[in-house]
Amino acid sequence: MKNTKNLLFILFFACLILYPFVAEGRWLAVGITFLIFSIVALSEDIVLGRAGMFDMGHAIYFGMGAYICGILNYHYGLPIVATIPFAIIIPALFGICLSAPIVHLRGDYLLVTTLGLNMVFLQVLENDAFGLTGGPNGIFGIDSLNLFGFQLMSQTSIYYVAFLFFIITLLIIKNLEHGKAGRAFHYLSQDPIASQSIGINVRFYRILAFALGAGIAGAAGVLFAIQYGAISPEAFTFKESVLFFAIVLVGGPSSIPGILIGTFVMFVLPEVFRQFDTARYLVFGLAMILAMVLRPNGILPFKFGKFPKFVREK
Repeated sequence: MKNTKNLLFILFFACLILYPFVAEGRWLAVGITFLIFSIVALSEDIVLGRAGMFDMGHAIYFGMGAYICGILNYHYGLPIVATIPFAIIIPALFGICLSAPIVHLRGDYLLVTTLGLNMVFLQVLENDAFGLTGGPNGIFGIDSLNLFGFQLMSQTSIYYVAFLFFIITLLIIKNLEHGKAGRAFHYLSQDPIASQSIGINVRFYRILAFALGAGIAGAAGVLFAIQYGAISPEAFTFKESVLFFAIVLVGGPSSIPGILIGTFVMFVLPEVFRQFDTARYLVFGLAMILAMVLRPNGILPFKFGKFPKFVREK
């Protein structure tokens, strides 16, 4: 079983590496966006799937990373590479600041609060805060990525940069799964009270989940800015937050294969049927309904040990 799983992963990565050789034009752009959305969905999974907190405002951190990259490059002339640390650290700090007062909220209350934060973020962008965000038109003319003197302007080079970020994200998530923080997240999602009784600092790990998720989503935002060379508020609305939320639920919380399948179902499938215009959302909706009816815990949910009986009865 383990060998089969490893073989499927090798085949999947081989397909991703070879993809630019067989795809071109719009489909190469779809491949880049698939990698970017997979990174954001994996970061949303840290908060929603692994730590068990409803976050309906994850597009905030994705957009924050893109705007930090765009502002520092367009207004202050920083090379794209130099903006990457800022696009990771600042969203992570905002994740800490925004989550600290609300992590004690549960379920619907946390969901509505994060939704409100997403709407505030959108208003800030559209009102051209401090004359930096460009208002509803956004920022155009972001430079291309320059690495070691090579200007990476082609779609193929951007694809492989996105692939590199994707691999780094997977390594972080795998490391998290086998580490103390990953186990703490999982037990938190099962039962916060029982987690506290076995010595897990509930507040600390909840804030840590938000900070980690925000930092990774910020890095994905840089990729988005590089891909399009422009950013605008409409790319980071409530609709995008719902998409990332749905990817985790449909694919399977805490499951890397599940998140990747969820991204394919929720983003790539509608693109396949783009020729049918708005009717393609029928496929999107049917796929979501079927997944939830047939696999209510997600297509490939992760299975992890539960609390020992003596802890649950404490």
